[in-house]
Amino acid sequence: MEIKEIQAKTILVKSKLPECDYVVNCYTGCGFGCSYCYASFMGRFVGKKVGDWGDYVYVKKNAPELLREELKKLKDNGLGKTIFLSSVTDPFQATEGKYRLSEKCLKVISDSGFKGEVSILTKSPSVLKVIPILKKLKNVEVGITITTTSDKISRYFERSAPSASSRLEALTKLNQEGIKTYAFLGPLLPHFIAEKEKLKAVLDAIYKTGTRKLFIEHINLSPYIRERMFKELKDLDQNIIDKFYSSQSKDYRGELNKVIYELLQKYDFELLSGEILYHLDK
Repeated sequence: MEIKEIQAKTILVKSKLPECDYVVNCYTGCGFGCSYCYASFMGRFVGKKVGDWGDYVYVKKNAPELLREELKKLKDNGLGKTIFLSSVTDPFQATEGKYRLSEKCLKVISDSGFKGEVSILTKSPSVLKVIPILKKLKNVEVGITITTTSDKISRYFERSAPSASSRLEALTKLNQEGIKTYAFLGPLLPHFIAEKEKLKAVLDAIYKTGTRKLFIEHINLSPYIRERMFKELKDLDQNIIDKFYSSQSKDYRGELNKVIYELLQKYDFELLSGEILYHLDK
């Protein structure tokens, strides 16, 4: 793993995502190295290839200082605005354990009196370490990405990310501490359409944590993701590869959506964005 410290020019960046106004990414690259990650395109900004994703992390050492100054420029202390950590990296990946930049940035936001919402998305139970800071924020929500209930499957597709079971435990703990939560069920892995009981098992597991809000997203198999994914998973069974390809068809998505909506009727989950998300190939 290559870890390089850099000086960023800005850290509070206007977002193109519909759910937030600004994003904060304290790191470029992510040590979790999930095979399906759309953010692998970020390598081009630091001279890396898509296939290098998971092997490098560029650390924006001045992120807290930059954020402190940039927050001062927000009108009305950010009232009505949302800051998202993080859009193209995991804010609580292993490198955070040494540098604590996401933790420091959350403290900066808290100390600044920011009046908007803070949203966090991670695969790491390490977010539990910042619960004291989260409780000081006026409006904060933490999302945990859940793709399966199987640690074996999560290790296969998410080679260095925390186990599926530990993420579910983290959701439970956050809810017990009174922190607002959501689960990001995505990407939807192709086996769900053939093994619907496993999709129900994921929803059951999330429900048991106390979380009642969901983002659900189909897998993004844009060419650059597909090339890296199948290269990394070269020993993947051909039947599974075929399912991945079929997952890009409208008929497949329609069938899986039907399964999901039928299952959701059995719970009182709130489906965030009001629909199951899908990104067209780019």
